[in-house]
Amino acid sequence: MTSTVAKLVDVTVRRGVAAVLLNNVNLEITEGERWVIIGPNGAGKTTLLAILSTQLYPSAGTVSLLGETLGKVDVFGLRPRIGIASSAVGARIPGREIVSDVVLSAAYGVLGRWREAYDATDVAQANHLLDDWQVDHLSGRYFGTLSDGERKRVEIARALMTDPELLLLDEPGAGLDLAGREDLVRSLAQLCLDPSSPTIVLVTHHLEEIPLGVTHVLLLNHGQVVAAGPIATTLTSPNLSETYEMPLVVRYEDGRWSARSAA
Repeated sequence: MTSTVAKLVDVTVRRGVAAVLLNNVNLEITEGERWVIIGPNGAGKTTLLAILSTQLYPSAGTVSLLGETLGKVDVFGLRPRIGIASSAVGARIPGREIVSDVVLSAAYGVLGRWREAYDATDVAQANHLLDDWQVDHLSGRYFGTLSDGERKRVEIARALMTDPELLLLDEPGAGLDLAGREDLVRSLAQLCLDPSSPTIVLVTHHLEEIPLGVTHVLLLNHGQVVAAGPIATTLTSPNLSETYEMPLVVRYEDGRWSARSAA
């Protein structure tokens, strides 16, 4: 029997009097699913990810994560069960941090190694992840010297360090050139297709960045859910057109998604 990993019921997030970042969002993510969240700038994608990572509380509604209710649980005990790779996290990693330590320090949930003591199991796990994400040859380099593509891989390896039950990936393909994007999408497909991987939520602006193995999609605009469900029946031309408020044509070919203007 599959269990519920995340459940949002009538979730609203307000800023000030007029700004509504999320409006009455309902969403249920179950164990083993791989979700992609798509929507224009300002749709609420980052806000939703902040809630799923326990970095933000809703103004109204209920959020359940990994069997716990946000607001009724110590989030510091919950956060190690949630891995996140994002530009915001990456920006906080010291440029002179050694790559191997970037991954290893996730075991303590810190950014920047200091005087923590790590055992052989932690070191082996970090080395295994660096190898898995094809950056083991960079383990002795400073994080600040890496290319965008290399940084993305190190950040994902770090997010997996604690064997999380929920993995959040915020625009992992952002800033990459075509070759770098395609290489990363292949690696993400392997992660999504691996049944031992955690439940995954991926945010992207581009359908071309959706890896093989994604099972569900959430379409957001103006902080509201346009459509949510199995990707094969939900990521349609009408739904995407409503999401971006312009006529779009969605295509699916050889396991990859794409979209273009209907005009």
